[in-house]
Amino acid sequence: MNNKLYVGNLSYDTNEAKLRELFSKSGNIRSVSVIMDRMTNQPRGFAFVEMETPAEAGKAIQMCNGQEVDGRQLTVNEAKPVENRTNGNSSNGSRSKSDNRRY
Repeated sequence: MNNKLYVGNLSYDTNEAKLRELFSKSGNIRSVSVIMDRMTNQPRGFAFVEMETPAEAGKAIQMCNGQEVDGRQLTVNEAKPVENRTNGNSSNGSRSKSDNRRY
């Protein structure tokens, strides 16, 4: 199991301190990141919590998944690895020099 957890269905009022308080009951926390929208600087409704060990991460899933925080029932599961994203210009995501035109 991975140490990093995805925490979804967060209220926009839920902050890092509340998540630290909740997840600290499951073990030692390495990091908490509430994901913010780049344009509005408002929370996007999800976060990542990294626990110190896989055992603590498993315990956090069992203890926190389904818990109600700020009126919302949390979804907590193992975070998936980041997938390579393409920019839509070609099938493999690379850009040729001709694609760098500015109009």
